[in-house]
Amino acid sequence: MLTTSILNPKDLFQKTVCYTIPTFQRPYVWNHDDQWEPLWDDVRNLAETYLEELELCGDNRVQAEQRTMPHFLGAVVLQQVPTAARDIEQREVIDGQQRVTTLQLLLDAIQQICEEKGFRPVATRLSKLVINDEDLVGEGSHQVFKLWPTRCDREAFRHAMDNGLAVSDFENSLIVQAHEFFQEQLKKWLEDSDASEIDSIDALETAVTTMLQMVVIDLSAEDDPNVIFETMNARGTPLEQSDLIKNYVLSRSSNELSGNTDLWEDLDHDWWRNTVRQGRLYRPRLDMLLNYWLAMRLGTDVSPSRVFSSFQNHAGDQSIDRVMSRMKLDLENYRRFEIGPRTSEEELFHYRTGVMQVGVFTPVLLLLLSAEHGTRIHAFRALESFLIRRMVCRQTTKDYNRLALDLAGRLENSGLDEAGKTVVAFLKEQEAYSREWPTDATVASSLESSPLYRLLTRGRLRLVLEGIESRLRSPKAEQLEVPKNLTIEHLMPLSWEANWALADGVDEEPAREYRNRIVHTIGNLTLVNQKLNSSLSNAPWENKREALLKYSVMTLNSELRNECIWNEETIQIRSRRMAALIADCWPGPTSSEWT
Repeated sequence: MLTTSILNPKDLFQKTVCYTIPTFQRPYVWNHDDQWEPLWDDVRNLAETYLEELELCGDNRVQAEQRTMPHFLGAVVLQQVPTAARDIEQREVIDGQQRVTTLQLLLDAIQQICEEKGFRPVATRLSKLVINDEDLVGEGSHQVFKLWPTRCDREAFRHAMDNGLAVSDFENSLIVQAHEFFQEQLKKWLEDSDASEIDSIDALETAVTTMLQMVVIDLSAEDDPNVIFETMNARGTPLEQSDLIKNYVLSRSSNELSGNTDLWEDLDHDWWRNTVRQGRLYRPRLDMLLNYWLAMRLGTDVSPSRVFSSFQNHAGDQSIDRVMSRMKLDLENYRRFEIGPRTSEEELFHYRTGVMQVGVFTPVLLLLLSAEHGTRIHAFRALESFLIRRMVCRQTTKDYNRLALDLAGRLENSGLDEAGKTVVAFLKEQEAYSREWPTDATVASSLESSPLYRLLTRGRLRLVLEGIESRLRSPKAEQLEVPKNLTIEHLMPLSWEANWALADGVDEEPAREYRNRIVHTIGNLTLVNQKLNSSLSNAPWENKREALLKYSVMTLNSELRNECIWNEETIQIRSRRMAALIADCWPGPTSSEWT
């Protein structure tokens, strides 16, 4: 018999059970940019919100959990598998296998870090969510794992999930990469957290085990999963929020003296109807922009499902012609900015903020696009610096919604004549960790040891390296614009063992661990074209340096001509230099550029 429940990971995994991925399912395909980082951001934000609520509740955990809004992950469809009385429960994951696999990797990554740091009670509790009792399933059985993936992922999964097995032979597996990504993010978050390590770990455990929710459909062995899929995937054509607003506007117009039937005409173009991404949602562009426009005008967050009702409240007793005139002016400014042409300064801001996916600041953008060009560019520079510095320091994005609305409110109140100065002053005022504008010292400290290659999406890391390259180029250079189609290359390769021996006499295990971390820092990264990247591969430093100097036109690479050796020390020195260049490219809160 079919049952439907809303479950959290603790509900789903705490019982003795083995969830298997059927052989007909595709292998694990979730990736850094589209799934791992958004999931980590959601979990981290839940943990940080819980910590804040815990403080407000006087350490009352029950109240703090009740006041922290859970995060919905989506649906999972399971089907019971007939088993003998002595065997443990088994379920096939009919739908949602990517989600369930990622949750197991996340839980195990946290468990391993907790075990390494000596947080035994937390590690033990989390272990019970990823591992079944071996006495119940038999030694060596795959059912020791709560989840058993498709055949091609099994060995990589086993090595990632078993604390005692090495993953060096599975570096190209997305399973292993996801596990390592979550471990690195957790380490970085613990380093930067204002709370103690144990409080942060407790908050993270609470967030990841009880504050993520899924709709779990559990089918009996006799149920037909195809019927479920037909129901879940049924296609209707409900009215969008913008359709409801259109009907409301035209109805109001026909009842008012103007009778202006052209109020909506410009907004019926296909460009407004194209689907775009807003966070995890995909919506018509017009719905997304109306959402942000109303948030800007109302000074408060507007739920995507309440855009129409919020518009009705905003319009109120005002003339609908006046409301629409103001709205269409703001939206048309946005459309011109999106489709171009743009000035070189606008183009750079458009490209970089697009890569960073900071649509949450659209309310601010909608206001700034009405400002005079010079002050608008000044505001863009300050906002971009704020966002990129926080990004490379891996600081939280949890409060960006409220921050953007507060900044939009400040711009509304102070006017747009000096919008650049207003943005700078507002960002410099922020003192809370979730809002601070990182100083040069913070950037330098973070970048010296942070494995940025593992912590940032490739696009975000590439734009940082492009910014450094742009700063290094002389104004007299033949080509000032940095190409956008380059790839990121590790100077000391990831597979360094063959041609990059450790120094004689070192303690091999900690030296290997340190090197495997430092190869991902910014001091060991550069930009090359794809063909050169492939040819460099795992070559020794002498060959790599020669090829870079001979074939690369990047200033980032020409600066390496005097480096006769390439090791941990030179990487660390270059990381400090790169941090200084980032601070120069994106000036911080104390920079004279803002005076």
